[in-house]
Amino acid sequence: MAAPALVALAHGSRDPRSAATIKSLIGEVRRLRPDLRIEQAFLELAKPGFQQTVDKLVKAGFDEIVVVPLLLTEAYHAKVDVPAAVEAAMGRHPGLKVRSTGVLGLETAFLDVLDIRMREALRAARVRELDALVLAAAGSSDALANQSVARLARTWGSRHKLPVTAAFASATPPTTGEAVRAFRAQGKRHIAVASLFLAPGFLPDRAAELAVEAGAVAVSDPLGAHPEVARTILARYAVGAVELVPV
Repeated sequence: MAAPALVALAHGSRDPRSAATIKSLIGEVRRLRPDLRIEQAFLELAKPGFQQTVDKLVKAGFDEIVVVPLLLTEAYHAKVDVPAAVEAAMGRHPGLKVRSTGVLGLETAFLDVLDIRMREALRAARVRELDALVLAAAGSSDALANQSVARLARTWGSRHKLPVTAAFASATPPTTGEAVRAFRAQGKRHIAVASLFLAPGFLPDRAAELAVEAGAVAVSDPLGAHPEVARTILARYAVGAVELVPV
C-alpha cells in the first residue's frame, strides 16, 4: 500500500520570490524523503492551487493525502482557510481521505535557522556588535498567535543574553520601526532585526523597510529553504500519516 501523499500547503503571495522559496523548500523535503509523493500548493495568490493539486493526486491514484500547512502560527488561515479547503477537497472526491496536520509552528529548532540568517545579515552589513534584537513576524488579530511569537522572542533573547522585542508587520503593534525606535530611546544603538517569515514577500519587505528607516543596523532574510524546516514538515507529515491509519 502506497504511503499517503504529502501536500505542503503555503498561503501564497504575488511576489514570485515567495513561490520560488517554497519550491526550493519542497526540494529539500524531497531530498530527505525521495520515496514519498510530495507536492506543493497554495491557498491563494499563486499556483498550483490546493484543489488543482488534489485533483492531480487523485488522478494519479492516491486516496490518502496528508496536508502540512506551511504556517508559523495557529491563526486565521490555519483555523479557517485550511480546514475549509480540506473539506471542499473531500466533498469533491468521495472516498478521498485528507488529514491536515498542525502548522509548522514556532519550533525552538527554528532559532538555529534564525541565528544562521542573522549571522549572514551581520556579515553582509559588517556589523560586529549588537545590544538589542527585534524578532519580526507577520502579526495576527489572534492574540494567542502573537503571544507565541513573543514567547519565542524571549527564548531567543535568553540564548544571546540580549534584550529582544517581538514586532509585527500587520494587525498588531509594535511595528519593526516602533520596536527599533523604542530600543534607541533606551540608548541602544546596535539593533538587528530577524525575519520570522518563511519566505520573502510584501510583509517581510515592509518589516525590513521600517526597521532600516528607524535605524536598524541589519535585517536578516526569512527562514527559507533550510533543512531544519524541511525536517519539521516531515515530522508533521509522519503524525498525519499515522492518524490516517484505521484503528
